[in-house]
Amino acid sequence: MKVKKVKIGIKNLKEVLEDFARTAEAIERGEKVKRRRGYYFENLAAFRRALTQKRLEMLHVIKKERPASVYELAKMLDRDTKNVTQDLEYLKQVGLVEIRRTKEKQERNIPEVKYDKINLEIAV
Repeated sequence: MKVKKVKIGIKNLKEVLEDFARTAEAIERGEKVKRRRGYYFENLAAFRRALTQKRLEMLHVIKKERPASVYELAKMLDRDTKNVTQDLEYLKQVGLVEIRRTKEKQERNIPEVKYDKINLEIAV
């Protein structure tokens, strides 16, 4: 089975803009540009605020247990549904969780993690 990975890195705004400029120049020259997907934080402190121990636990439980709803996830984590919902919304914003909505009689939000590993890359 192929392992799916998500790449997370630490880049300041200057580095992000330089990468963007290099890519734009390559496109202008007609070069084929390889699509790179990842999520970047400005510094390690921002990364630590984003991926707290509780959020990492949440990602693990979603991946392994596949809860059928946010309510079920909250029960599995023994946490308040409101706090779990807030953490899920944040993880969705940074691209680490997807929320699938059902169209059943009672609509549910089903959290999904579609990767197996998180790779952290820090430039020195």
